[in-house]
Amino acid sequence: MNAPDAARSVVSFESSAFNCTEPKQYFINEGCFGDDVAAWFRDELRSRGYAASEPGQEDFGWYLPVEIDGLDYFLLIGYREGTSSERGAWFVVLERHRKWPPLGIASNRGIKLPAAQAVHGALSTSPAISNVRWHARADFEKGRENRGTPAPT
Repeated sequence: MNAPDAARSVVSFESSAFNCTEPKQYFINEGCFGDDVAAWFRDELRSRGYAASEPGQEDFGWYLPVEIDGLDYFLLIGYREGTSSERGAWFVVLERHRKWPPLGIASNRGIKLPAAQAVHGALSTSPAISNVRWHARADFEKGRENRGTPAPT
């Protein structure tokens, strides 16, 4: 029996453990934070038995290829600055990495619940992470974060 799809594939969280203020020379863009978050996820997921590759950088932030229950995913990692009235937050978008067509594409379809649970397991056991909120991708992209829940289910 196949695992059900996750209804929520975007997670936001707060943490002061990661760099969100000091641009590095190797950043593609000045605000391309998240290298340390991607490395943390790589190590956390590997320690839980998942195959996580090395992180890579994109214009928006960082990505981490990971295999969970035989399926390939990308964790797309970024940081959104806060305002004078709210703290900044990290976010992770789960996407499926499809090996066909040959160039490979990413998709927000077919995100299986075990993938979201693996990410949630890493986040929920770290004392350095707070305010974990799971979102439907459409809600997150439209700024409707008030619909987020503490777990991916």
